[in-house]
Amino acid sequence: EKWPGHAVLIPPALDSQIAHKFGSQGFFNFTARRPQHLLQILELGYNVMYNDVDMVWLQDPFKYLEGSHDAYFMDDMTAIKPLDHSHDLPPPGKKGRTYICSCMIFLRPTNGAKLLMKKWIEELQDQPWSRAKKANDQPAFNWALNKTAHQVDLYLLSQAAFPTGGLYFKNGTWVKETKGKHVIIHNNYILGFDKKIKRFREFGLWLVDDHALESPLGKLK
Repeated sequence: EKWPGHAVLIPPALDSQIAHKFGSQGFFNFTARRPQHLLQILELGYNVMYNDVDMVWLQDPFKYLEGSHDAYFMDDMTAIKPLDHSHDLPPPGKKGRTYICSCMIFLRPTNGAKLLMKKWIEELQDQPWSRAKKANDQPAFNWALNKTAHQVDLYLLSQAAFPTGGLYFKNGTWVKETKGKHVIIHNNYILGFDKKIKRFREFGLWLVDDHALESPLGKLK
């Protein structure tokens, strides 16, 4: 009713303080709901663009979603790739799986995308959080990608356009060499809400204050 033409899910809220702490059971419970929400929207027949809140958009990302693949995502590895790198799912790493980031995902309402979400849900159920093994949802996402790769049309986004924070915030030379190509930057490889905001400000990427008058949230402190 409030947002005609959009699929809006309003799930029960979890404790925001507990859900913010990476590695906690609250954080796992919060992020583990993600594939179920995404699957529900896909079942309604909508495309889905998901991204974490610690990301900044510098350009329109939709023009980079080339073709009509089932799922689009970005790598979380910091090793520099050539500008014309493959868009296929990278080979598995030392742990037997890839290191794709679950921070930004675009999905089309296809059987392949739905299969990927269902497999992600299964993997999360097989890898529950425990005090000994403080899991998060990203390994499960990677296992789901690896196990369905032969059934799902996958697309790895350009590293220059969608860099991980471990590369963007740690390699100034690379940032200069790829200037103008950055589309969405993830402020990861750092823990803590305040630390993330501080780093955004230091790199001139905290754009919220410039648009405070346009936001219903006003100026964030």
